[in-house]
Amino acid sequence: MVSSYANNSVFLLLCLCLTFSTIAFGGGNFNTDFNILFGDKRANIQDGGNCMTLTMDKYSGSGIGTQNEYLFGRFDMQIKLVPGNSAGTVTAYYLSSQGPHHDEIDMEFLGNLSGDPYILSTNFYANGDGGHEVQFYLWFDPTNDFHTYSIDWNPQRIIILVDNIPIRVIHNRQNIGVPFPTRQPMKLYTTLWNGDSWATRGGQVKIDWSKSPFTAGFRNFSANACMPSPSNNCLGFNGGEDKGLNGETRKKLKEIYSKLIVYDYCRDFIRFARGLPNECRNRLTDHPDEY
Repeated sequence: MVSSYANNSVFLLLCLCLTFSTIAFGGGNFNTDFNILFGDKRANIQDGGNCMTLTMDKYSGSGIGTQNEYLFGRFDMQIKLVPGNSAGTVTAYYLSSQGPHHDEIDMEFLGNLSGDPYILSTNFYANGDGGHEVQFYLWFDPTNDFHTYSIDWNPQRIIILVDNIPIRVIHNRQNIGVPFPTRQPMKLYTTLWNGDSWATRGGQVKIDWSKSPFTAGFRNFSANACMPSPSNNCLGFNGGEDKGLNGETRKKLKEIYSKLIVYDYCRDFIRFARGLPNECRNRLTDHPDEY
């Protein structure tokens, strides 16, 4: 078996790292702004902190998390996903607070058999309440090159973007009793781990460990975000300056929902046989998110 770390030197050559811009409120360097959470050397920070790879073998996955907590902001990361037969692997990029009543905003990339597309699963939790999954196929092979994945979060809405194209808009519907993450600061995490109990075809396809180690690459993290303090509750940060989408981005969002949706909880009439959640029943159009 190839060493868990042998392909990282090769991957570094592919990384073509760019220098981070200094962001007023957040980080940009994997060495100074993140902690390794698990996996030891499987989380391999390179080029002075500009690039990183996460590796998973049969003994462990790996993951990192920011040192700082944020309350609202725009978070961007360029990611190149595990190539080849990635079935059972999950590469996650998400914000999360701590505790059983946590808030969370998820982007999870569900690996698949060679030749089959990845699925991008999105979700959010507020005060421990989740179950808002919408899953997509991507319109490109995310293992061939780096692409930019973004979470743009303010008190009014969350926009999830791929290469600056919005794929999901989640509006704050607390006025109709729908929990929304507005109070708890969150750290940003990225992890590579074993999800073969559920990730690929509902867990029917397991990890082929003969293909390990599995490696994903990361670069150009930025966080234009607010770090709360006793004198700053962050509620005014990015607070509604960009509430909506323009005509071009609305058109792209509608095309994505018409062609690339794999699963939408607001269309799951089996799971919600007694009635869809409030936010689904109150959508303004027949598309899964208001614009």
